[in-house]
Amino acid sequence: MSTDQRPSASYRLSLTVLAACNFAVGMGAFMVVGLLSPVARFFEIDAATAGWLMSAYAMTYAVASPILISILGHQDRKWILAAGLGLFALGALGAAMAPSYAWLLAARAVMAVGGGLVTPVAASIAVMLAPGEMRGRALATVFGGLTIAQVLGVPAGAWIAYAVGWQAAFFVVVGLAGLAALILFVILPRGLQTAANDLGTLARVIADPKLLLAIGITAILTTAFNLVVTYLAVLYEGRYGLSRDGVTGMLLVLGAGAVIGNALGGRLTDRIGPVAMLVMICVSQIILTPFLTLFALPMVAAVILLFFWSVSGWAFMAPQQARLVGLAPSRMPVMLALNASAIYVGASIGPIIGGYVLRHASIEWTGPAAALVAAIGLVAVWVSSRQTARG
Repeated sequence: MSTDQRPSASYRLSLTVLAACNFAVGMGAFMVVGLLSPVARFFEIDAATAGWLMSAYAMTYAVASPILISILGHQDRKWILAAGLGLFALGALGAAMAPSYAWLLAARAVMAVGGGLVTPVAASIAVMLAPGEMRGRALATVFGGLTIAQVLGVPAGAWIAYAVGWQAAFFVVVGLAGLAALILFVILPRGLQTAANDLGTLARVIADPKLLLAIGITAILTTAFNLVVTYLAVLYEGRYGLSRDGVTGMLLVLGAGAVIGNALGGRLTDRIGPVAMLVMICVSQIILTPFLTLFALPMVAAVILLFFWSVSGWAFMAPQQARLVGLAPSRMPVMLALNASAIYVGASIGPIIGGYVLRHASIEWTGPAAALVAAIGLVAVWVSSRQTARG
């Protein structure tokens, strides 16, 4: 496709289907941010313990995704997406019927294995379909399914949890995953193949310090983001006296920033390059995050700050994925799978650090702690870019 051609209808539809798959996974993965309080009350546990709902998912995903993507490297991508969504739905069903907190954690792990087959495969198909000059926007479109889940799915899950019960939110995820699987079977063509990677490719990437550092930037910055976002509903409940509708509204603001940030990240990546974008994002997170938690701002100011903080945080994924694909094009499936794993490494470490801050300081200090992690990310971006420049 030349630069003066408009993307075809089939190309746009394919990206939309991939985004829909990510929406189902995104809602199931991240809606626990708004479910922590209902789940904690149901099982009579504290908020820090309930935060393991995100950590259990994240840790399982981080280990399972790159291994499974490598083992299934020669399989039709359409079938892998369908299998991942089916397993994700099965785990969500187990979560909805969980009789104990341990059961719920195990069900979340099953969901993570399924999700680990969806998001990196969807990204690799997007890169395969997109012309080079539109790669950032294609990745932003597909990853946009996760951000729209932040806008609609996560607040909806929170509202359902407070109004009907947290179990009902997981039943909704079962239906969404099944619907997404049906749509992809109807729309996506068969025989979708990307570069054939295997366990040997995975081992070579892990053994390359330059590539490992580049991927590690994802883990660092998602740690910073999740350190705060996991406990935001709890913080705002206490600070502003929010209940069901207030928490839902706060998550809607967070999600609106996610959608705009993701789209902005894709477009700016195509214009100014991924490294410049990563530097801008790190600096903005360092500046904004402490204000988010330390100071009891008026409600309107807090909402505005939350929005721009979300825009900054969610602008990160398009430039990071584009950079990783550019560093090792022939290893794209494994690179994207490891990047997806790194997202959930950060999503697991962030709540753990946040829980430590809750127990040993206070919830207000999660912001400064996250800013410190973002500063480490800025250093990692600088070192990685210098390594790449030297070849």
